[in-house]
Amino acid sequence: MTCAEVVELVTAYLDGALDPETEQRFVEHLALCDGCEIYVEQIRRTAAEVGQVEPEDLSAETRDRLLAAFRSFRADL
Repeated sequence: MTCAEVVELVTAYLDGALDPETEQRFVEHLALCDGCEIYVEQIRRTAAEVGQVEPEDLSAETRDRLLAAFRSFRADL
């Protein structure tokens, strides 16, 4: 598995949604790649923190900026 594949599959991995073979390849890659191991941990922590934010906790400006960033994300790839 490549680093790019890890980035693509990280959400499915954290959700426990990978098939067993793909999950095994993912875990094997993490064991060999410190950068991806750190990346996955950062995503795990970010998801845990962001999961605690309620929509009403965001200002209208912050909400709008986040929505714009997410909408433009795929266009930037």
